[in-house]
Amino acid sequence: MLSKQNVFLIGPMGSGKTAVGKHLARALHFAFRDSDTEIEGRTGVDIPFIFEKEGEEGFRLREREVIGDLTRLDNIVLATGGGAILLPDNRRVLAERGCVVYLKTSVFQQIERTRHSRNRPLLFNTDRQERLDSLMVEREPLYGEIADITVSTDGRRVQAVAEDVHRLLKDR
Repeated sequence: MLSKQNVFLIGPMGSGKTAVGKHLARALHFAFRDSDTEIEGRTGVDIPFIFEKEGEEGFRLREREVIGDLTRLDNIVLATGGGAILLPDNRRVLAERGCVVYLKTSVFQQIERTRHSRNRPLLFNTDRQERLDSLMVEREPLYGEIADITVSTDGRRVQAVAEDVHRLLKDR
């Protein structure tokens, strides 16, 4: 079935990494972990606060440490933050330590899924469409670079996406 004993979900914000990850972990009988939740647990503050006090660079350093730690665990499904792939170290450990699944989504779908969110500091005080377009141009090649599996989430229910990923993992 699964030659690498971990599944790492990557993709832009709003692609469904956390929701799909929880369903997938249940189906695989793996533990579910979320790198952003882990960062918040370790620091005792939310992600926007970290961005405000330390900037994106400070947040990315914390994220690198958490991803390094979590990817050493066995039998987990890990939902990463949308920008986790920006650092070469993160791309390397994700690719080496598990099966990387890229949950691909359009900017239109991202806007729909994040429109009520108050926990996305990269979208604060900016034109969402413009910002998400810019992030996609920068990040999409990096997602593709390390993806073992790519699944589109546009217009799809979480359960259906999780079932597709599960089937593709079994076929590997």
